[in-house]
Amino acid sequence: MPNATTRPKRDYGTAFVHYLLALNLAPGLKDYARESFRVTLFKWTEELDSLGRVQDLFDCYEQALELFPVDEVIVNSMGEHLFRMGFRDEAAGHFHKALKLRPDFAEAKENFYRAANWLVERWHFLMLNDRRRNQKYRQAIQKAVESGCSTVLDIGTGTGILGMCAKQAGAARVYACELSKTMYELACEVVSANGMNGTIKILHKKSLEMEVPKDIPERVSLVVTETVDAGLFGEGIVESLTHAWKHLLLPPQNPQDPYSSPALTGRVIPAGATVFGMALECSEIRRHHRVCVLEAGGLSLCAMGGVHSPVSCSLDADDSTEPYTTERLSQVPGGYAALTEPFRALDIDFNSVQELEGLCSREGSRFRLPVTRDGMLDALAMWFELHLDKETSLSTGPQEDTCWEQAIYPVQHLSECSLKAGDELLVEVSCKDSCLRIHAIAVVRDGLVTSLDDSASGPVCGQTLGTEAELCSALASLQTGRSGSQHACVLESSEIAMINNVQYHESYSRALEKLLRALRASRGPQGGEGAEPNPLYVLDVSEGFSALPLMVGRQASVKAYSSVEKQRHQTLLRRLAKENGLRPDSLEFWLCRAGEDNRDAASAAPSDSGTTMLQRPSSEQLWSAIVLDCVEICGLLRQKLMEKATLARCLLEDGGRIFPERIVMYGQLVESDALLQESAVQGRELTLGFDIAPFINQFTVPVHVFLDLSTLCCKHLSEPTELFVLDLMNSSANHTSQEVKVCTTSAGRLTAIPFWYQLHLDEEISISTFSACSHWKQAAVVLQQPVEVSAGEVVCLSIKVHKNSLSITARKGEEPTTDPTHPNKFMFLSMRNSHSNDGQFQSVLTQKISSSEGMTQSTEQVVFK
Repeated sequence: MPNATTRPKRDYGTAFVHYLLALNLAPGLKDYARESFRVTLFKWTEELDSLGRVQDLFDCYEQALELFPVDEVIVNSMGEHLFRMGFRDEAAGHFHKALKLRPDFAEAKENFYRAANWLVERWHFLMLNDRRRNQKYRQAIQKAVESGCSTVLDIGTGTGILGMCAKQAGAARVYACELSKTMYELACEVVSANGMNGTIKILHKKSLEMEVPKDIPERVSLVVTETVDAGLFGEGIVESLTHAWKHLLLPPQNPQDPYSSPALTGRVIPAGATVFGMALECSEIRRHHRVCVLEAGGLSLCAMGGVHSPVSCSLDADDSTEPYTTERLSQVPGGYAALTEPFRALDIDFNSVQELEGLCSREGSRFRLPVTRDGMLDALAMWFELHLDKETSLSTGPQEDTCWEQAIYPVQHLSECSLKAGDELLVEVSCKDSCLRIHAIAVVRDGLVTSLDDSASGPVCGQTLGTEAELCSALASLQTGRSGSQHACVLESSEIAMINNVQYHESYSRALEKLLRALRASRGPQGGEGAEPNPLYVLDVSEGFSALPLMVGRQASVKAYSSVEKQRHQTLLRRLAKENGLRPDSLEFWLCRAGEDNRDAASAAPSDSGTTMLQRPSSEQLWSAIVLDCVEICGLLRQKLMEKATLARCLLEDGGRIFPERIVMYGQLVESDALLQESAVQGRELTLGFDIAPFINQFTVPVHVFLDLSTLCCKHLSEPTELFVLDLMNSSANHTSQEVKVCTTSAGRLTAIPFWYQLHLDEEISISTFSACSHWKQAAVVLQQPVEVSAGEVVCLSIKVHKNSLSITARKGEEPTTDPTHPNKFMFLSMRNSHSNDGQFQSVLTQKISSSEGMTQSTEQVVFK
């Protein structure tokens, strides 16, 4: 019998061709050959994918669907490939078709939910539920149409609601454009359902590509749009309105002729905006954008001074950075403190093409902000007031009940910046490249200017100022471009928060040290006197940056391996190792080592699909500890977690352990209107008189992620309850289903079940993903039909495990239910990706286990938002 090195490589491509030929000649064999045909198709397309032969891959699926046009597994699998390659609209169509073929198809349902999150972002629901915003837009549009604006263009129409408002107000001709194919098709359905089909022309096109008369027959008298984000200009409103004034709108009203007919002139809703800002102190923002600790788990972090998040106002920042992030300041954990009064940063008139065109070339404005209280400068916050017309405005301020968040510009290039009441903070606001940028450049204290910019010219810093002219001169000499530290390194904000999570590192350090000490003791004396004991091997397969290997690498006779792939992460770990005096051979990068070993093996034996072979740390050794990254930052369990644990257990020496060894999931019953508002259009009333909810609510998803439960607006209906346990060291201890009875402590409407995890590193040490210092967020399932409960009543939660997903069903009373279509049944807790390129762990620890693995196909990791 041939062994692994002599067994010939399976030729799935030839097998696939033979299947096509045989089944076309003998269709009666289809039912008999269906399962093996699927396996062959999935294996062959996996190889094509790895070779970059995308067109051949889809040709194979087209041929397969000609043979099996109603095979929901093949339809779903093709959708997964489309989704992973960025064709999300087409992918959603395949997932939807698979669900029509088999409504209880769990994988297709999970995929459709994932696609829905990409294609219909959650803010659509928030906006449609924002009655105040909707009413103000309708009033402004109605006034404009009644004043004579008879032709209207709705840019970025979304559901079509603003265009329908214009038609309802009496506009003679209404046009609309939408770039997203999914939203375009949704708008067409909504317009048709509301009896306006044929009266509103909707184009699946970017407004920047529209021309008269090619796309619309005339210039319009009114453009309506809401293509604004938390940073006002982030969705391209400046570019789209500049183009509209030049190519799609009638000329603006002449100020010297105020009585000109509105039907012969153009205008825009919103008419303009005013931008406001303020400086603030916020520990939550600080810990996500600045390394705040000097030590973690016994490891000095002084070498991390140049670490910053990918949020930068610098004009020379690369494409991987964003100028701002966003927060809903009214709900930020730990709150915030305003260090200055709000200041008026910018005014923009959307009805002036000259202002729009001159915005990018406008010189940056500098403001002197009196500091009103002592505190740490952590960020500058920005919001705006949107002027729909002269009488009507909408504010996105932190104290407003609004669907918008605020733009946040973190201060992260300094280790700290303490302000005192009476100081003046010097801030610069600019709009180069049509993106609003706000950053602090200096502090004035007792007439002394201290630069907050690393690259500011020396003479200014510390200069005593006497007159206003001297201050202006000093400000003029400040250079606002940042040269950056030679040790600068960009980490994700969640990675920086993890570095600042001292409890996380101390817990892992203690648990690992305890295990390694026990393993050394169990080995006893080794070799003669003075002989080096055999090393203990520790592998960390955390996703992204992790300093855990360095913490164990500090110990004697320990060989630590890190699975980080990015060069900047490896460079930072090497710098930390040097700073902490670690031996050069105490840390290695496993993917580099595994890749070299596999390249050597490739010349001697064929590789199966090029997948990295399962390896020990050396030919005669096993791992003493393997650290698994079990929980996504968003609050869900990692992809294929239990399969990874199964593989990891096979690689452990006697007494070795997986970290964590056990995961306990906790949940709580709550009533939360906030979660309902983000999940679907609420209520039975029509939205401004239009029937929109049935169409957009098709894209409702049952799980919400990236939640901060500490600030979630909700009413607790029960105490936290243990829902499920996953034992990574003993698979026989795990159950495929479990019933949990929860006793309510308060009366109310059960609308959601938030959940989080306790990660048990051993019997004594554990870490919660729901704590003040946690770098993880939490998640929640939202009930499709809220349940009225009374205090003391029992709610039954049925939890089941199927492949890579867990599902939960909520019901009142004692009666069991096995109905898969139960309205309060949800699938969640998994970011499923069964493809061979399943992240770093797949590269480190997996090989093909059996041919049946090919029957489960992949999706790209998606953030539910």
